[in-house]
Amino acid sequence: MNEADFSAAHDRLRADPAIQFDMPAITPPDPPPEWLIRLLKATGPYAEYIAWGLLILAGTALLYLIARHLLANGLPFARRGKMEAEAAEPEWRPEAGPARQLLAEADALAAAGRYAAAVHLLLQRSIEEIERRRPHLIRPAFTSRDIAAANGLPGQTRRVFAGIAAIVEASLFGGREVDAAGWQKARAAYEDFALPQVWR
Repeated sequence: MNEADFSAAHDRLRADPAIQFDMPAITPPDPPPEWLIRLLKATGPYAEYIAWGLLILAGTALLYLIARHLLANGLPFARRGKMEAEAAEPEWRPEAGPARQLLAEADALAAAGRYAAAVHLLLQRSIEEIERRRPHLIRPAFTSRDIAAANGLPGQTRRVFAGIAAIVEASLFGGREVDAAGWQKARAAYEDFALPQVWR
């Protein structure tokens, strides 16, 4: 390649807009505002005290969160005693007659294909039973999940209620239709709890 060809190739290369040959000028960052400079100068001698104050505030906030968690859920030894008391407490079993009537009503809804309504009926009657046994346990703002987590429910009652509540919540808030399998699962849980060995 002679000098003329090289020069022409170089000119074509320089004319290509896709290739950058010149580095853009770097714009220096704006200086910090004057008020910030004055503030840093004024607080400089006290920086150590400010750092300690922030550390104390963070520690206080952490202790507050831990204390609130312990008060809401009970101290470990208190929870252990409560679990032992719940284990010793007889399980709540609805009377056989009303339980059979409830299952008959729910079965009628399920037979019409209204599985969600059938499971919801079991949940509502279970809430009524809890309110009858523990009048002050349920608060007006409680959701079914809050009720299932509330202290004062015997273990089997809690498990049955939580299982039925999970199916209802998935239907109402998760947009998941309750099918025949979901209904049978809720029905079997309630039946085993309310009428052990009766319908077998």
